[in-house]
Amino acid sequence: MKEMDSNIKRILKKYPRIKTIVFWLLQSKYRCRPRLWVKCFLNPFKHKKHSRSIICRRTRMDVFPYNKFEIGRLSVIEDFSCVNNGVGDVIIGERSRVGLGNTIIGPVKIGDKVLIAQNVTFSGMNHNYQDVSLAIADQGFTTKEIIVDDDCWIGANSVVTAGVCIGKHSVVAAASVVTKDVPPYTIVAGNPAIPIKKYNQELETWERIK
Repeated sequence: MKEMDSNIKRILKKYPRIKTIVFWLLQSKYRCRPRLWVKCFLNPFKHKKHSRSIICRRTRMDVFPYNKFEIGRLSVIEDFSCVNNGVGDVIIGERSRVGLGNTIIGPVKIGDKVLIAQNVTFSGMNHNYQDVSLAIADQGFTTKEIIVDDDCWIGANSVVTAGVCIGKHSVVAAASVVTKDVPPYTIVAGNPAIPIKKYNQELETWERIK
């Protein structure tokens, strides 16, 4: 399967016209959503959804076969969330919960036992804007993977920006905007988010950062 995928990618890269036709077949030109036949006949064979995971009925799954989507055992994606792997893989580990109204735009990797509250946004994509002679919509985009390690808790209404890594057992307070990496066992808060507490392994207690 991997060898076939790599061969397809080489062909599409070599022949841009074929690439244009293939993308038109997979999605509408003006909407970043897969066509119905892709959802029904391609995605079930390409993506990995554990039989004991749950994707609620009102979740918008804008996932395509040319990038990965995986969700592990006992993980849940709640209603009114949107998951999009159009520009990068979206991988969710085991026993993780994606709360109501979340937006996940790949590339994003979420570990095991991660709690994500309501209305949280993860975007591994940024639009280019530097050339003022062109509309931003015509300048393409860049991607950097977001990584959320195991046992983290992301508070409601937070935003996690492209390229950020959130370390193990860390907490992002509600309404925070995370623009930099978060070390393991750290609590961050604010816009932009800064560390406010860190776990002291020797004393086995959470200490406020002055």
